[in-house]
Amino acid sequence: MLFSRIIGTGSYFPEKVLTNSDLMKMVDTNDDWIVERTGIRQRHISAKNEPNSDMAHKASEEALNMAGIKASEIDGVIFPTITPDYILPCAAATLARKLGISGPFAFDLNMACTGFICSLNIADAFIKSGQYRTILIAASERLSTMVNYKDRNTCILFGDAAGAVVVRADSKPGMRSYNMYADGAYGDILHMRGMGSTYLANRDTMNLDEEMLTMKGNDVFKLAVRAMCDTSAEAIEKSGLKADEIDFVVPHQANIRIIEAVAKRLEINMDIFLINLDRRGNCSSASIPTALDEGIRSGKVKSGNNILMGAFGGGLNWGAAVLTL
Repeated sequence: MLFSRIIGTGSYFPEKVLTNSDLMKMVDTNDDWIVERTGIRQRHISAKNEPNSDMAHKASEEALNMAGIKASEIDGVIFPTITPDYILPCAAATLARKLGISGPFAFDLNMACTGFICSLNIADAFIKSGQYRTILIAASERLSTMVNYKDRNTCILFGDAAGAVVVRADSKPGMRSYNMYADGAYGDILHMRGMGSTYLANRDTMNLDEEMLTMKGNDVFKLAVRAMCDTSAEAIEKSGLKADEIDFVVPHQANIRIIEAVAKRLEINMDIFLINLDRRGNCSSASIPTALDEGIRSGKVKSGNNILMGAFGGGLNWGAAVLTL
């Protein structure tokens, strides 16, 4: 039987760091307020001449090096992002060009913070079907370009980063279970309408600042906790593993209070949660793969470990996955 496994990971964070103290000079906030409500102390911000595809390229090169394969061995590129360089060409095709490959399929996927989990699901299905052997997933976000730095409720949250994984066919189980859900009825509590076709059709009369990333934090918090708990429990059950066989949890890095609430409800010790939120902020689709990569490169996460991942994001979309590294 054919399975798929992650054989390489990589991450990239821009050089510029925006601390809570820096934000105090830009908007009415303070370090204690931010840390208490989010757990975030700093986040990385891309340079003006640093496109999203460049960040993804650097993370992808790291993933390929860890996997010990060449770019020419890639059969397809999936690029989960809500911040592509352009509407056209797609970011995945641009990344493939920068990697020096042509021919493999390449497409973007817009599921916000849940994009990486969805991409894993797609890659796993492609590989199990026998159509493809090796797929690169590059989750990269340049959220600083879509944040309204006059809105203290959102500008404190988001950072720029890229995380990549190489998924390859294997005879041993790697990807074990997935679930994905969406409910457009809640789309208004977390959205970014600027630069969509509706905005562009009315751009002469619309204010771009008002159409940047917007979130109703309290509503998102309540839904996120419930959704991530439900999907995580379901993913564990479908995986064939028991809860006490999960070695590490890699949650979407949105808010430390959400993560703590999920751990409490699932009765999972916080010690096995991989957290980079305090140093990186919320990097949307890049949150999970960067936290995973940091865990692997630190030596904490090892081959054979069972990993639970859970995410929740705009759409609204949510989902979870269980895999063996």
